[in-house]
Amino acid sequence: MRFLVAGAGIVGLAICRELQQRHPAARVTLLEKESAVGRHQTSHNSGVIHAGLYYQPGSLKAQLCRRGAGLMKDFCRAHGIPYQELGKLVVARDPAEAEKLVQLHERAVANGVPGIETMGPQGIREIEPHVHGVAAILSPTTAVVDYGQVAAKLAEEFVAAGGELRQARGLLGVRQGDTGIEAITDSGRVNADRVIVCAGLQSSRLARKLGHPSDPRIIPFRGEYLKLRDHAAHLIKGMVYPVPDPRLPFLGVHLTRHVDDTVSVGPNAILALALEAYRRRDISIADLAQTLTWPGSWRLAKQYWRVGVKEVASSANRRQFLRLARDYVPELCLADLERGPAGVRAQAVSRDGRLVDDFAFSGDRDVLIVRNAPSPAATSAFAIAEHVVSGILAGKVA
Repeated sequence: MRFLVAGAGIVGLAICRELQQRHPAARVTLLEKESAVGRHQTSHNSGVIHAGLYYQPGSLKAQLCRRGAGLMKDFCRAHGIPYQELGKLVVARDPAEAEKLVQLHERAVANGVPGIETMGPQGIREIEPHVHGVAAILSPTTAVVDYGQVAAKLAEEFVAAGGELRQARGLLGVRQGDTGIEAITDSGRVNADRVIVCAGLQSSRLARKLGHPSDPRIIPFRGEYLKLRDHAAHLIKGMVYPVPDPRLPFLGVHLTRHVDDTVSVGPNAILALALEAYRRRDISIADLAQTLTWPGSWRLAKQYWRVGVKEVASSANRRQFLRLARDYVPELCLADLERGPAGVRAQAVSRDGRLVDDFAFSGDRDVLIVRNAPSPAATSAFAIAEHVVSGILAGKVA
């Protein structure tokens, strides 16, 4: 059996590992358009191993996040990759948000999140002495890791087990050949029996090239972070998150301590002017046209334009970012903040303007495409791999 996987982010790498484990005799080829693995969402995220608090019970996100978190920690322990269970506090700022915590607690329990606790102001202070709130939920098993390190180890093991990693090789198309599927790359052709596309930001563009539907389409949202300067990093011990507002498309600003002991503040969420816009000056006319010609983009904007204005304001004005962070850590001041990294979220948006909330796949017996895999995809990578490969071996779309 010959498998071709396109995209060497953490999901694509995990799928290659799963294929090798279930089919040791199979030939697995991994294409990556960049010169190294894990160059995009894998290495431009918060590094959180999510416990599964937020997701609709019974959804793929809920199921695969819970299983994936355990598998991710197992992999890290087995390979000496550092991770830390720092715990997450979801903090209510007022009584109205405290009421929403009740529903969040019920959802977390339904999803089997371990060790969930509710607490008041005193409990918050005992865990995070500098954080203010009227109530909170503690998820003690939420952890942080460097997903770039995980990806590098996966790539190393993949090659050692006989996999073929072709870097700086992009997938351009596929066609049915005399000996199976003929994948056309920018450096030649590869024959395969099954093709699996895990292209993240490029997934909807590749789907169209491969003759699959354009709905949903990936719309890139740039997320910018600030960092606490060294003298202020002690203000956060673990992770401090806002209570999610179901009316809004993204979670909002939160504070996260990472495995290197830096503390990030953010992200915001603004429309990116290119699929891979990690710098503010990154602009692609082709990518922007792909976004602006999609009817769903305009319908989404119509629903959330007020939120969008606030997000742009936080990007342009560090004081606005500070104001959001001070809702949780009042003693923060402007001198405590410096510019941090940025990432781009590959968010699938349907033609009617809905954010695709769950993990989504499409395809046929020959080609399977991962169409939507935003957070918690990194947490869930090994479980997504199990799900996808089980579907492939059963002869159906995941």
